[in-house]
Amino acid sequence: MKTPYKNIYTILKLNRLIVLAVIICTFLTCTFSVWIAFSTNKKALNSAFAINTDGSIIPLKLVTQKENFKIEALAHLELFHTYFYNIDASNYERNLEKALWLGNSAVDNLYRQKKADGVYNRLLQYSLVQKVLSINSNIVETDGTYQFTTTTIFEINRGSIIDTYELVSTGHLMVVNRNFPNNPHGLLITDYFENTLKKLNDENRKK
Repeated sequence: MKTPYKNIYTILKLNRLIVLAVIICTFLTCTFSVWIAFSTNKKALNSAFAINTDGSIIPLKLVTQKENFKIEALAHLELFHTYFYNIDASNYERNLEKALWLGNSAVDNLYRQKKADGVYNRLLQYSLVQKVLSINSNIVETDGTYQFTTTTIFEINRGSIIDTYELVSTGHLMVVNRNFPNNPHGLLITDYFENTLKKLNDENRKK
């Protein structure tokens, strides 16, 4: 007695269902694997591990992104104020060119105003030396924007006379692409404004 052959369409239909099931399972497996890899990578970026003396693993949190930003921002502000205010007849052009890379048109406008007022001409004419003594900045975040207030103490050496001044300036910080060595921190000073400038006497300096 001959074995009856199965209907070819039934066999093809079964094969199609099997192939479809394999494809779906493969897709789900790949999706799950990608999700596991992404989740593991994210956790690894946010934590580190150290081995304790007893052999146990201790999770260590990395410095948060905001803390990193604050360090970069403070370094950026210190770099800018050093370049912009620590000047003399021999370095002012080079320092000011570097400072202009760290701010937008507000800084450039202030530079042009100072130049028009003869600030740099007097620097050359009288061989003045303007030296920064200290830079202290405070950064406040509001709705994703960063505002800073910086107090810069500098002295102007006129040869036999040395005067000390306190400058309070404000502005905002904007994240941009890093441009080494011109802008190593990837930040840009905007809305820069010199709020107050006052001469300090010896008593103020001691305080």
